[in-house]
Amino acid sequence: MPPGTLAHVTKKLPPASAAATDPNPDRLPPPRLAYDAHTWKEIAHLLANLPMALLGFVYVVTVLSTSAFLTVTVIGFPLLAAGLLGARQLGRLERARARTLLGVRVDEPSRLPVRSAGGFLPRLWMALKDPVGWRTVLYDFIRLPWGILTFTLTLTSLFVLWPVLPFIARGLANADRAMVRGLLSPSDELERRIAELESDRGVVVDTAAADLRRIERDLHDGAQARLVNLAMGLGLAKEKLLEDPDHAAAMVEEAHGEVKLALQELRDLARGIHPAVLTDRGLDAALSAVASRCTVPVQVTVDLEYRPAAAIEGIAYFTVSELLQNVSKHSGAKAASVDVWRTEERLLIQVADDGRGGAHLDGGTGMRGLAERLDAVDGLFVIDSPQGGPTVITAELPWRDRQR
Repeated sequence: MPPGTLAHVTKKLPPASAAATDPNPDRLPPPRLAYDAHTWKEIAHLLANLPMALLGFVYVVTVLSTSAFLTVTVIGFPLLAAGLLGARQLGRLERARARTLLGVRVDEPSRLPVRSAGGFLPRLWMALKDPVGWRTVLYDFIRLPWGILTFTLTLTSLFVLWPVLPFIARGLANADRAMVRGLLSPSDELERRIAELESDRGVVVDTAAADLRRIERDLHDGAQARLVNLAMGLGLAKEKLLEDPDHAAAMVEEAHGEVKLALQELRDLARGIHPAVLTDRGLDAALSAVASRCTVPVQVTVDLEYRPAAAIEGIAYFTVSELLQNVSKHSGAKAASVDVWRTEERLLIQVADDGRGGAHLDGGTGMRGLAERLDAVDGLFVIDSPQGGPTVITAELPWRDRQR
């Protein structure tokens, strides 16, 4: 059974040499009377502050005033949202300038989620309350007086205070570094998680709505239609019971067969909602039942000391169920395997087959839907399926204890 989690596989570690030689890569050499490369970069940054501050200030004032004036129309708030997205780009430019000239290592903020469900209005609201955009607006708004001050002081010092300019430049540049880190750094983890959870909530709502439509369609086209035919058949049999008992008996026999088929369809539908075997006996028995219906021989191994929360257990079950359906329909495999185990606070699922491979998220086999469902509960979904096979699909879910 593969050890570790996906997080262990994808985590990027810094080079050992860099960590060993300098625990603080942002640290600069102290300023000296002599001019070095760091000093010239700081001077260049300070002289560029004025044009950049003018650009940002004019942009922010124009966007805020225009959008505020147009809020009485339908385009005011969309214009403000677009302005905040533009402010994000100005922030990206300022971070790049600070990285190049000041050596400030600030990560880029995460993008606004593109999967926000519900249409135009939820996406508009998410853009309007974007903390990264508003902090950039604040940064650009307060930079104009600072840009005038640093430009004037640095330019004057070039001709008047030449010997001590490195010390002046370092002090002013350190103030710039603090502004960039304070206002242009990524949102804190809470802001990031709020945005992700809002997006994931939309995915969950859409998925639940699609499931309800599927259940309604299955009931309408399957069991309901069969029960209607059954009622009509029994009505005709009742009319013929006295005048033609043999014909009536044949019709009752046919109705009995319809009842059996309707019951089977209802059982299949109930199994698709939440199978009784999963509730009563857990993942091991439920996945073994799913594997027995697969057209490919499947070896199932479940190594869990105790059961996870019912919601996580259900997601794991339906993930394996859909993956095994894909194995049956699309893989051309001769054998498959399902492994389920726990590592720390994560539930790991791995489904492998020796088929033709070539599976991917956009393959039209429900892979993207699975990935979105797992992402909605803070899970991961990884496909390793080269052309010619084999295919190994690994899913990771957060472990949550079952409420007793």
